[in-house]
Amino acid sequence: MFFRKSNSECSIEDVKNAQEDPASVIIDCRTPSEVAGGKVQGAVVLDWLGGEFKSKAPGLEKAKTYYLYCRSGGRSGQAASFMRSQGFEKVFNAGGYGGLSKL
Repeated sequence: MFFRKSNSECSIEDVKNAQEDPASVIIDCRTPSEVAGGKVQGAVVLDWLGGEFKSKAPGLEKAKTYYLYCRSGGRSGQAASFMRSQGFEKVFNAGGYGGLSKL
């Protein structure tokens, strides 16, 4: 079994596996104009900059595992910190869309 050293980052393989796992949610934190260029299959779009993320994240199921990404990893890192401050324990920053775009 694989154990992470921290609860903040994950691998592309983790995100790929999350696509098939009903207990996992992939969240795209980018703006609608960024998402128009493509997104990870199955990802839920909650725009961090537009405020949608902060308004909807507290209503998500805390028992699930969340994988967040944005353009470069900065916004998804902020969003992951926000979720942890709201009591979510299984939240991972998957980084930037560029590395995930083939999923």
